[in-house]
Amino acid sequence: MSSSPSAKRQLRLQIPVVVAGSALLLSGCSVANSENAAGATAGAASDTLRVVLQQEPPTLEACEANLTSTGVVVRSNVTQPLIERNPTTGELEPLLATEWEATSDTEWTLKLRDDVKFQDGTDFNAEAAAYTIDRAVNSDLGCNVEGYVFGDTDLEVEAVDATTLKVTTPEPDPILPLRLSFLEVVPTSTSDTEKVREPVGTGPYKIEQWDAGQKITLATWDGYWGDAPAFPKAEYQWRGEGTVRAAMVTSGEADIAMGLGPDDGAGDLGVNYPNNETIGLRLSGDTAPLDDIRVRQAINYAIDKEGIVASLYQNKDKVAGQLIPEGVVGHNASLEAWPFDLEKAKALVAEAKADGVPVDTKITLVARNAQFPKVTELSQVLQEQLAQAGLNVELKMTETSQHLQYQIRPFVEDQGPIALLIQHGNQAGDAAFTVEQYMLSDGAQSSFGTEEFDKRLLEAGKTSGADRQQAYEEIFTYQNENVVQFATIAHQTGILGKSAAINYTPNSSSGDELRLTEMTPAS
Repeated sequence: MSSSPSAKRQLRLQIPVVVAGSALLLSGCSVANSENAAGATAGAASDTLRVVLQQEPPTLEACEANLTSTGVVVRSNVTQPLIERNPTTGELEPLLATEWEATSDTEWTLKLRDDVKFQDGTDFNAEAAAYTIDRAVNSDLGCNVEGYVFGDTDLEVEAVDATTLKVTTPEPDPILPLRLSFLEVVPTSTSDTEKVREPVGTGPYKIEQWDAGQKITLATWDGYWGDAPAFPKAEYQWRGEGTVRAAMVTSGEADIAMGLGPDDGAGDLGVNYPNNETIGLRLSGDTAPLDDIRVRQAINYAIDKEGIVASLYQNKDKVAGQLIPEGVVGHNASLEAWPFDLEKAKALVAEAKADGVPVDTKITLVARNAQFPKVTELSQVLQEQLAQAGLNVELKMTETSQHLQYQIRPFVEDQGPIALLIQHGNQAGDAAFTVEQYMLSDGAQSSFGTEEFDKRLLEAGKTSGADRQQAYEEIFTYQNENVVQFATIAHQTGILGKSAAINYTPNSSSGDELRLTEMTPAS
């Protein structure tokens, strides 16, 4: 497949006019110190680093740290993992574990630090590490990290002595150390029957105060085993409108603003970074007309991805032909995006209709408010473009809790054919974290699959090195040619607002794990 040279000429985007800055008029979204242009002195004279997020975290529970809104506050700030993935190089690096090795096909042995304490004064040791794994992966808590990283697999854990931990998997798992990098370690005093709202960790900051609906404050912990951060305190606030978050940085009211769009107004203070996020439609395959592959193919041909990227995202995003971007193990560099070909889309729909497929059946396009920049405008464009192909599409904008009913099993029932607008991030850097949840027939976020495809996916997970790369490349090709569960649109580029008074270089993990220790005053 190749891109259509006439794509832009055929583009007919119907995008509502957005009044720039109108959100600044919203009640409660103040932008103080507006005379402090460009944030030139903000933060440098203060001992508090001020961060503005898209939304308030629902919890700071450590085993939920894979949720973006939770992880961006907790991970590597309040709690820490055994092993840390370098988001720039992709390499695994020691943190609470100093070394690790495979001691058999199914057993890994880790050596741990002996100079670390939790913020409650208790010792970090192998017993705590084993407890953390057992609590998050083997319990009935229903932790996000379990479904996202470990699936249904239970692990055997053994604290051999204070600094030696053994982990055994039921099947060979060559990327177990990478999976463990997603577990934030907690002490054995943490409840294993209920999730906790505010965890105790080993990180450089502890939670000082959470004023619900207002702000969260972190303060450095004197007993931290590593180097003290440059900022003694960090304060998180949240504003739903990107224009407001950007204005808080440009006016000097905040030092860091997360989740900005290209035209939110951050100007020179907006910093682009690769965030490993991909947007697209996930198509249900059990209900007509989406149970016909020709209709799913037609949807792929009907979406003008180049036009969307140019018109909505100022060409900062990249047209996508698969669910993971370049740099993630398993990315297929030779796999091109579906070309925009409206006539072919119409022909496929007509062919399906002639064979008795009820193509007039309403397809519900489900999207989440404020999930990413321009999500509403994008949803409206998609509805229009699928309608031009001859499909009957109704747009349904939802809040997060409602959207999760469509996104994660068990899915909401009796809703007819669904085209779900998804934003998938693979910060782990390995295709296994994408395909196991999105493509297996019973994957947590998969709407269908085939028995043959399941076998390919499971076999790929047992491979390593070059074999692993090839196996996942073939999986993405197979998905596009034989399953077509997805209509991928674009690999996104993250934008972070950063005061000129702060030194910080965002990376592919910044949207999910904002490490405060990497930030220093610009002096």
